[in-house]
Order: sequence, then structure tokens, then C-alpha cells
Amino acid sequence: MELPDTYSLEEKTELKKRFDDIINLWHTRKNSQDVEMVTKAFYLAADAHKDARRRSGEPYMYHPLAVAKIIAGDMSMGRTSIICALLHDVVEDTSYTLDDIRELFGDKVAEIIDGVTKLEMKDFNSDVESIQAENFRKIVISMSDEIRVILVKIADRLHNMRTLDSMPHYKQLKIASETISIYAPLAYRLGLYAIKSELEDLSLKYINPQVFESVSKQMSARREDKIKELQEFVEPVEKDLRDMGISLRVKILERPVSAVWERMQKYGQSLDDVYDVFVVRLILDCPKELEKIKCWEAYAVFTMHYRPNSSKLRDWVSFPKTNGYESIHGVFMNHQGNWVEVQLRTERMEDIAEHGFSAYWKYNNTGNFNDESGFELWLGKVREMVASGSDSAIEFFNNFKLDLFKDEISVFTPQGDIITMPKDSTVLDFAYTIHSELGNHCIGANVNKNLVSLEYVLKMGDQVEVITSAYQYPREEWFGFLVTSVAKSRLKAGIKDYRKSFKETGKKIMSDIFAKLKIEFSKHNRNLMVERKHLPGRIDLYYYFAIKKFTQRDVEDVFCVKDGILTGITKYFTFKWSPKNENQEQLPKEILENNVDYIISTCCNPIPGDDVVAIRFPNEPLRVHRSDCPVAIELMAKHGKNILKAKMKLEENYRFIATLRIIGVDKMGLCTKILQIITDKKKLNMHSFEMHSEGGLAKATVSLFVDNVKSLDDLVKNLKSIELVKKVERVK
Repeated sequence: MELPDTYSLEEKTELKKRFDDIINLWHTRKNSQDVEMVTKAFYLAADAHKDARRRSGEPYMYHPLAVAKIIAGDMSMGRTSIICALLHDVVEDTSYTLDDIRELFGDKVAEIIDGVTKLEMKDFNSDVESIQAENFRKIVISMSDEIRVILVKIADRLHNMRTLDSMPHYKQLKIASETISIYAPLAYRLGLYAIKSELEDLSLKYINPQVFESVSKQMSARREDKIKELQEFVEPVEKDLRDMGISLRVKILERPVSAVWERMQKYGQSLDDVYDVFVVRLILDCPKELEKIKCWEAYAVFTMHYRPNSSKLRDWVSFPKTNGYESIHGVFMNHQGNWVEVQLRTERMEDIAEHGFSAYWKYNNTGNFNDESGFELWLGKVREMVASGSDSAIEFFNNFKLDLFKDEISVFTPQGDIITMPKDSTVLDFAYTIHSELGNHCIGANVNKNLVSLEYVLKMGDQVEVITSAYQYPREEWFGFLVTSVAKSRLKAGIKDYRKSFKETGKKIMSDIFAKLKIEFSKHNRNLMVERKHLPGRIDLYYYFAIKKFTQRDVEDVFCVKDGILTGITKYFTFKWSPKNENQEQLPKEILENNVDYIISTCCNPIPGDDVVAIRFPNEPLRVHRSDCPVAIELMAKHGKNILKAKMKLEENYRFIATLRIIGVDKMGLCTKILQIITDKKKLNMHSFEMHSEGGLAKATVSLFVDNVKSLDDLVKNLKSIELVKKVERVK
């Protein structure tokens, strides 16, 4: 077989070299027939994409080869997955059809490629809410039957992120937002930690490039000294373990930039305050039946040399994560007075942590795979969610993120059965997870033999006994402390069933009021009440009349009754307004000007000089966010076609609110000096100022009006020059 002549001689050489790299990286079962089929896929893809070029000018075929290399190397997958990686864009971008692929490579390859192929606007009605959410639902549905769909999709996304520099900025934001919201969490769920970390770092690089560059430089400046410090830290422990006959290897690892930045934001710390930027990992070589014993022996040896922080001990050997991750994480104080994170695991655990789902298959083949593993249970939840169905792709997207992307905890029933739930789940979530009726009548629980309320947040290892009452009924306010979509769905159904019992009573009260006001008790008029009161349906309407929440006054307001006379609406006819469907249109690429109707979002309060993005929805003003705002990232992940280029102009007559948090030594004069700089030196007007003392420190939060980022940065620099001030940071 030969490559088409549309490739230059140098490109042909490079294509064959890259293909040979894939074959060399391929370490799973590989006989001559397997290699022959993969080679066949390579030449077909090279021919199908022979006229296509990437934005950089390179042959498009470099992309499927890169995806296949990730599949073979980073994921350790085999023949079928490599073939699908090479062919994943052939049906979407060329004249080949799924039937062609099925005939050449079989049903399984065709099924996976169909799952990877994106939906387009022409596949939907014009009123589709979010093409991104529809594509996500299609991927998850395919994934529930064939997990290799999402593996190929993640590999495809990883290479796209690696080559995102050539894309326009608004597309970079769209793709990076999708990645951080969808593909990085999926990679985490599949145990692909290295890929998850790289996806998060690349997303941060495009969403907040200044932060990425700043944190990277700070980490680089500390790298050499920290590695030396950790080598000295682990040396005596390593010697003791080898003397005990334990075979091991040591890794000193650096956390991804995005993970370090997340810690800095979460705890309001500088990089110097984040103790686990660099971590020590010990990987033990021992039989599976001795893994727990050897891991805890290694932990015990560390305690002989260093003081542990027991509050930071994490035991994922006894309670593996849903994605199969197993390890003991401990934190110890070294001789320099610094905390050091230590990770203890075996070679098998390391293999699963590095290669995720593909490693499960390997251990399944050797008889060590448990069908009731956390991953299988998680995939079972995915299948349940797919089977439950949903009219809205956005709702499906939100429920998936709510239940299946969050970290999980394991809690116990009174009988000792383990129930796995999303982190931050409450007693009421637990009750609804067990049974709808248990949730509907729940009044509290005994957690570890202590009585707690419905909204109590459960922790790892809690034992929960739900307490019920026949007099309890499901209430709307419960939605405020539920975190699982299952619980919310069951509460919604419970409320509906409970309110149905009031139907006849409420209907009779409502009918009497209508008769008194001489309004026909027609279906149209009842529906008008539902619409004007913003209710889900007539069941809720009757319920509110039955419990006296709605009265004659509400009917008079809706039907414009004044002094007993019906005005503004006819007696027998009602109008029902419905919005006109917006035609899909090409979004403009213009710079945001002052004459455009827009809203500065209060969730992130962008100011001139910030990287901003504008998001447009029909019949609404543009919403302007900072590009790294979590709300904006969520919106861009769902509505990528609605992103506009935006740039906030510097205007003399506009002021924007920014908020700073100032921490300093609690001594007399600190407040005065802060206010002098803000009001006297910088001549800035304050919106609010709050200050309190806590453990010898004074903490102030000040919101003030500024022109732009430069004036804010100058203020921060001046505040930091105050001797008593220890930290100044901008608050989102």
C-alpha cells in the first residue's frame, strides 16, 4: 500500500514514522492479523484525508495519528481502539459512510465511530437549546454501551487542546470551557489522572493565561530546591523499608499548575503556603494479598522519622475511589518545619492510577477484577441516567455533572451495607437514595448514634439511620439542601403526589371564587391562572387554593377585577402568549461597543483590563463575564455558539466595583493606614468596608469603584507596602 501523492515526500516519511511509533507503543495483545488491520485503517484514513490540512498547514492526517498514539501509549488500549482513533473523523469529514466502515472493519468499530461522530444543527429543529449538550448526551448514551467511545473522544480532545494555539480566541474559550466542564471530569472518572491534569492545565492556559504563566514561573523557581529537600526527606525511610525486605521505587512529583491554582484560590493562599505543590510517592512491589499490610507498614516507618498530621490522612486503600484509585495519602512534618505529602501505593495501584480503565481490563483478564468495583457501580449509574430519559439535553447535562462528576463518599446503613454517594450529600439525599417514601417522610436521622437534621452533610464512614414520621410530607424548601439529581427528582414526584390529594378541595374553593366574580370556570381561564402565577400545572394551583395560599384577591389580580367589575379581559376568552422561535444565525465577531445593550455580571465583576467574554441569548442583553468566571465557563460549555468577542473600553465617566480582601497584623493604626491609601492617596470611592479581628489577625473586605485593572493593581501594590499588611488579594 502507498500513500497518496497529495502528500510531499517529507510528509509521507513523517506519516510512516508516526505510524511506526504507534505500533511500537502498542503493548497489548498484538498478532500479525491485528497489525494488518491497524495498518489497513492507517492507509484508509490517510487516503480519506489526503486533501485536508490543519490551520497550521500540516496534513490533517497528523491529527488522527496523534489521537491513536494517545490511545496506544497513554491509555494502553488495543487493536479496536487504535483503529477507531485512526478513523474517528472519516465519517464526519469525508465521503466514507458508517456502512463502509462496517463492511471493512466490522460492527464494533462502526458502533464506536458512530458514537464519536458529532451531531450538527441540521440534525435538530431550529429551537434546539444547546448543540453542545445534545452532543454530550449522545456521547454518554454511546458510552453506556461501549466505553471505548469516550476514550477515543477524550484522546481526540487532548490533541485538540495541545494544538489550540492556531484557533481564534473565542473558539479557544469555547473549547477550553467544554474541556474543563466535561472532558477533564470524565478523564478523572475513568482514572486517567495524567490526561485529566493535562486537560485542566491546558484549559487554564487559555481561560486565564496570566494566572497560568505566573503560577508556572513561581513553581519553576522553587523546583530545584524542593526536589532536593524531598530527596533528603525520603532517604531514611527508603533505607529502613529496603532493610525490611520491601522492594520499592520513589517518585518526586509536581502537581499540575491548575491544581496548585485551585488550592491557592480555595484557601486564599500564596504559592509558598501550599504545602503539596511537590509530593513524594512510594510504589511498593508486593503480592496483591499483602498490599494493605505493606502500605500501612510503610506509613508506620514514616511515623518513626516524622510527625504525621492525622487530620490529613486519606485511606483510599480501604475505601477505593469510584474510578478504582487506591492509595494512602499522609502528611508529615520534615526537619525544616515544612509539611510534606506522601502517597503510598503498590505497582498494581500505580498501574490503575496511570492508565485508568484500560488497567481494569488487564486485571479482569488475570481474575483480579471485581464486577462490583466502584467503576462498575459508577457505569451502572450512567446507564440508569440514560434509561431514565429526559426531554432536555441541558437537564441531562446538569444532572450528569451533579451526580456523576463529583467526588464520592461511602456511608453505611444500620445493617452495615455500604452506600456510595456524591460528596456534600445530606441526610435527605441518603433517605431518597434508599427509597422515595423514606425521603418523603424523613424528619432527621441518627448519624453515628447522634440525632441530626435533614440538612446535615454526611462525611466518609458515617453510619446513617433515617427517622421517619407519618405526619411528615415532602416540601418545596427541601430542594435547598439536596445535591443529588435522584433525590431532587423523587422529591419533585413526592410533592406532586402529595398535592394531588388536595385537588378536589382546592378545585371546589377556586370554582366558588370564580362563580362569585362571574368568571367562567373554564380550562382556558384556569390555565391563565397557572401561567400568570408561574406554576408548573393545575395540580399546584388547586393545592395553593386548598391551603389558602391563594385567595379571591389573587383571582382579582389575574383577571383585572375592580369593584366587582371584570376589566381588561373578556369573560369567556383568554389570550395565551408564546415566544417566537429564534432562528439560528451566525454570531457576529465584533468588539463590544458602548452602544450595545449589555450587563456587567455581578458574579465576577469584570473591570477594564480583565480578559472578558460576552455571552448572548435571544431577547436578552449581552452578559459580560471575566473569562475565568465559573459561571461563564459553565455557560460557554453549554452554549459555545453564543460566545462573542468582547473588550471593555476604558472610559473616564465609568466606574466599576472591585473587591479586595486584606489580611494584616491586628494592631492600632492598621485600619487608618488602609483607608488613607484608598481615599486620600488613590482618591477612590468605597462601596463598602468590613473589618474584624481573628486570632491576632485583622481581616478586611473592601469593595470600591475603580476605572480599570491597572488602577486596581496600583492600589494593591500600595496596600502591600503597609508594614502591618501580610496579604492582599482580589475577591471574585
